[in-house]
Amino acid sequence: YETLTQGDGIMNNGFFQEQREQSMIKSRIVSKYFAAWANVILSAQKRYPQHTQRMAYVDLFAGPGRYDDQSKSTPLLVLETIVKNPDLSQRMVTLFNDKDSDNVESLKNAISSISGIDNLMFKPKFYNEEVGEEIANMFNGINLIPTFFFVDPWGYKGLSLNLVSSIIKDWGCDCVFFFNYNRVNMGVNNEAVKQHMISLFGPYYLEKVRNECIGKAPQEREMIVVQNLCDALKNYGSRFVLPFRFRNTSGKRTSHHLIFLSKNFRGYEIMKDIMYNESSERTNGVASFEYNPMDAHYKQGSLLDLLSTPLDNLEGLLLQQYGGRKIKFLDLYEEHSVDRPYVKKNYKEVLSKLYNEGTIQAVNGRTGKPPRANTFSDEMIITFARVK
Repeated sequence: YETLTQGDGIMNNGFFQEQREQSMIKSRIVSKYFAAWANVILSAQKRYPQHTQRMAYVDLFAGPGRYDDQSKSTPLLVLETIVKNPDLSQRMVTLFNDKDSDNVESLKNAISSISGIDNLMFKPKFYNEEVGEEIANMFNGINLIPTFFFVDPWGYKGLSLNLVSSIIKDWGCDCVFFFNYNRVNMGVNNEAVKQHMISLFGPYYLEKVRNECIGKAPQEREMIVVQNLCDALKNYGSRFVLPFRFRNTSGKRTSHHLIFLSKNFRGYEIMKDIMYNESSERTNGVASFEYNPMDAHYKQGSLLDLLSTPLDNLEGLLLQQYGGRKIKFLDLYEEHSVDRPYVKKNYKEVLSKLYNEGTIQAVNGRTGKPPRANTFSDEMIITFARVK
């Protein structure tokens, strides 16, 4: 694990025999974010060459590398991204773990067949460990280089607040983890697995979930469980938490969520755009932040207001919250968009409409000029009229 420290390398993962469409989208979200994250870190490292010139990708439940239908899973997609980029191939440390030794051997073979894999400065490292508190405590005790973690357990064993907080504590460290809602939902009130639930939610939020779920319908229960998990994650150091929901094959029930964690708004913004584009439905330009194989006809509401809310609602929220204020567009966007389903282009569309209607004033902070027709740049300074 010394390869992950700032001074100069984990952890049974059930694995779909064939790659379902949900798994393909999960891998695509993770690999897209990895590529964007790596470019941001690379740019920072080039600006500040005196700092560490390494970064890392760590997959704690890596699986065998390929599905039975031979489609590629996340580790292969990530490594292909690294191999294609000469800068990344000279900086990126990769660590893959699975407690199933057969999965590890299968993954090694799959990775060895990637064209150009021998050109990596740091050869992929493989581990055959069970993820638990020992691993979390180890990460807590070291200063990590910029690292993107993917944590994809089949159930919930090994997934804990301590683990996720330990791996995002240092600069440039982000995480995506798989949250098996069905398994956790069954475990919340099960005394036999209470300790696992405490590790996942913490004692305060587990008790809160248990009390709030009494007598609730399934869709309400889901929102309570996932929102309390996100609140617990924020309480443990993640400033930004962003969930993406997956429905089952019938489209009627939730199977799981991908949950993204970061301390940096730029990472949150990048992942939000990726999840926006991977959503199976958009209403009036606002994404559902879920994948539903039945085209998202079964909308039941979503955690933290992540649901298909039309842009008219955003217009009303902005006028109410910012009435009488003068504010830079980027400040407004960062302040208002967190835990809401809107991406930057939603804000620009609404503000451009309000400007054209004469409801707000706006000038470019660099040039002093008003917005050009049907555009709204990042440099705009906005003045809202007072709410009557």
